[in-house]
Amino acid sequence: MRDVHGEGALFAASIALFCPPTVAAPAVRAGARDDGGMVRVVDVVRATIAPLTRTRCFRRIGPILLPPVERVLGALTGGRVQVSGLLVPSLVLHTRGAKTGEPRDAPLMYTPDGAGSAIVAGTNFAGGRHPAWTANLLAHPDAEITVRGRRMVVRAAPIPVEERDATWARIERQWPGYRQYERDSGRTVRLFLLRPVRIVR
Repeated sequence: MRDVHGEGALFAASIALFCPPTVAAPAVRAGARDDGGMVRVVDVVRATIAPLTRTRCFRRIGPILLPPVERVLGALTGGRVQVSGLLVPSLVLHTRGAKTGEPRDAPLMYTPDGAGSAIVAGTNFAGGRHPAWTANLLAHPDAEITVRGRRMVVRAAPIPVEERDATWARIERQWPGYRQYERDSGRTVRLFLLRPVRIVR
């Protein structure tokens, strides 16, 4: 028999993690928003910073500077705080090496899919090669993630071709212009949906 109560608890937990409540900032007026609400401060900051992350300077410095900073901050906070998490939903992906089977960690931005799962994109700062974690997921789709200090087992699945445009549109509602990384990389960026399977802690 299916563990309906267990599935319900997992779904509720994943919704809470991947769809955290947002608080509107009353000090900033809303523009023309579909929901007629207030523009949050974080939305304004994202719209300001997003173009800077697509510059050549950031693409050179980001891959060198951000990973070690993320590792140190994650170690100090037990995975509860990430640099990228100050602006966008972020997680640490725990995979096994595609060839070695050794454990590998990768701090990533994610986009909630609205149904309790997370979307991740292998942009690699618009680099010409796919990031290693994407090969790891293709070889070993059963992985784990840490989100705000909570660890979960997930099953990764590549986003189907026919769903890519809609998926990118969802990602870009969170981080404007993010698909430009794919265009500039000269490759088809690998997109994955991470479905929670079990809560570890």
